[in-house]
Amino acid sequence: MKELSAVFVKFEKMLHVISKEPSVVNEYIAELRDADVQQDRARFRRNLERIGMAMGLMLSKELEFSDESIQTPLGVARMQRLTNQPVLATILRAGLPLHHGLASVFDRADQAFISACRKYREGDHESFYIGIDAVSSPRLDNRTLILADPMLATGASLVRVLEALIESHGMPRSIHVVAAIASAEGAAVVQEALPDHAHLWIGDVDPELSSLGYIIPGLGDAGDLAFGSKA
Repeated sequence: MKELSAVFVKFEKMLHVISKEPSVVNEYIAELRDADVQQDRARFRRNLERIGMAMGLMLSKELEFSDESIQTPLGVARMQRLTNQPVLATILRAGLPLHHGLASVFDRADQAFISACRKYREGDHESFYIGIDAVSSPRLDNRTLILADPMLATGASLVRVLEALIESHGMPRSIHVVAAIASAEGAAVVQEALPDHAHLWIGDVDPELSSLGYIIPGLGDAGDLAFGSKA
């Protein structure tokens, strides 16, 4: 188990943990975790969307802007606008609500979708690898990639997805990873794998990861809570 302080210090410049500062995002995360509130599936999805929107606004401060003249009915206003639209990517299916929140902020962005899941080698559900079934994405060369995954547990899925995107669609100029909740161990794994120009935005970091790869206390299975149990 990784100590939170070690994770924060080692990657201070690239790691942004939202819960360290008071904000309404903490209210959204609290409702995500609450076993009673979780029974309202629509509210669970909505809270993930709102976290995506809040993080999108925060990370937009790290993007590149340029001055532009905007003609109003009464004159010309000088405004800062995004120099280039990002590419928003997520892992199906659990990432969809968080992705939707980001898309509400970056409503002109291109979008990418990856089908990935744990594939277990043994019946005990302890030994697994990450299988990539499909990648649908525009070219990423010299662009900003924002990759959303609500639960960053072992970090293995997200690292494998990022590798698959880069292998098939090119190296982004900058990378932002967005997660609602992460384990300290998973956050460290992802940050080790990310290039120097990347940023990791996390709602809250939990200290423990179970032997089965689940975040504790976490919130449960985000995909099932958002869309229903899998057969």
